[in-house]
Amino acid sequence: MNKKSLIECERHRIQKLIDFRLPTVFKWWGAILVVIAFVLFFVRNQFPDSAEMIRGIGRKVFIIGLLCISLSRDKEEDEMTIALRAQSYAIAFIIGVLYALIMPYVEFGVSNVVHSGGEAYKDLGDFQLLSFMFLIQLGFYYTLKRFR
Repeated sequence: MNKKSLIECERHRIQKLIDFRLPTVFKWWGAILVVIAFVLFFVRNQFPDSAEMIRGIGRKVFIIGLLCISLSRDKEEDEMTIALRAQSYAIAFIIGVLYALIMPYVEFGVSNVVHSGGEAYKDLGDFQLLSFMFLIQLGFYYTLKRFR
């Protein structure tokens, strides 16, 4: 196998990964999973013994639902919607990085002002950051799509 064919093979694999989209029906499945996650968040108060387990399951279901919505195709997918989707991912990444850098300090400052007991510095959790980035991506994608 020569160098040129190896490069073409790798380029083809990367392009397949970039072009990956779920079928349109997954948008509905994702919405159903998000609703199920919200129901789990409210139901967990009824079961104090397993509240932490229900919370963890609800978080995972919420992230999977947002991922399904984010990766699903539109009914009319064209070059413009693909470009808008890429722009929204880039915007969500940049805002997510800024959020991850700034938000712990804001939380630290506000908690010290409110509690005045010298609260400890906390990093963001994976759920908070991922859900924030998915919600930003979806919000920007549908806003950009509406105003194209």
